[in-house]
Amino acid sequence: MAGMLDGRTALVTGAGRMRGTGHSIALALARHGCDVALAGRGGSGGTFPDSELAAGWRGLDSVAEEIAALGRRAVPVTADLTRPEEVERMVDEAADYFGRLDILVNNAAAPRGADRTDVVTLSDELWLNVLDVKLNGAFYASRAAARRMIAQGQGGRIVNISSIGGKLGSARSAAYSVANAGLQMLGACLSRELGAHRITVNSLCVGVVDTSRIDDMGRGEAFNAFIATHVPLNRVGAPEEIGEVTAFLCSEAGSYITGQSINVDGGYVIH
Repeated sequence: MAGMLDGRTALVTGAGRMRGTGHSIALALARHGCDVALAGRGGSGGTFPDSELAAGWRGLDSVAEEIAALGRRAVPVTADLTRPEEVERMVDEAADYFGRLDILVNNAAAPRGADRTDVVTLSDELWLNVLDVKLNGAFYASRAAARRMIAQGQGGRIVNISSIGGKLGSARSAAYSVANAGLQMLGACLSRELGAHRITVNSLCVGVVDTSRIDDMGRGEAFNAFIATHVPLNRVGAPEEIGEVTAFLCSEAGSYITGQSINVDGGYVIH
């Protein structure tokens, strides 16, 4: 049975965590027929939590094996997204490996952590790191991918994995909120510039999704009460749901959607 992305190739950044949206997005694209380049800081290693290491997780290499098991091609490509020259190389390697590049998914983000603090105590280093990975990395990757897509002359898709945090502007999340708001505006600006080349650009504004990024919130009564208060569907999202929405936007069915910041959040934000 033909997939809606047969013959397409994609590059997904931040794809190396076992319980991450990048992993689920890469698998969704592959299930729908896409070959996928997987970007991260490393293919294997000891930087994963004990639970993932105990499961035999090897980062990008593990994701590549899962994609191969689906009958699609996959290649890990390592890069530091804060360095523009490495991002250029990453995009070139992905496009050269497959012979073309049709889809870019900007998913990478700095780890959730010490940046969630008051602005008056937020360090320059934390501020810059969050913006460097999320916003600057997406800019570098989008610029390089757009050049490839324009040269190919067959259109393309850029999907930014953002957050409702970029719309809410919550306290103690300045770096995160600003990075995501900037990512959404970057997508809007790119959509205006690239539309004539049949390249769509959209941002998914993700709510509370059950990945390793929210492990520090726990899963107890307080967490459940927070979800019940803020999410009309009264549940957290599954990373697989983010993958399927991404695949839809990358398909022909999503070809008339561009410049949008689309909430995928169970109704948390209504606008």
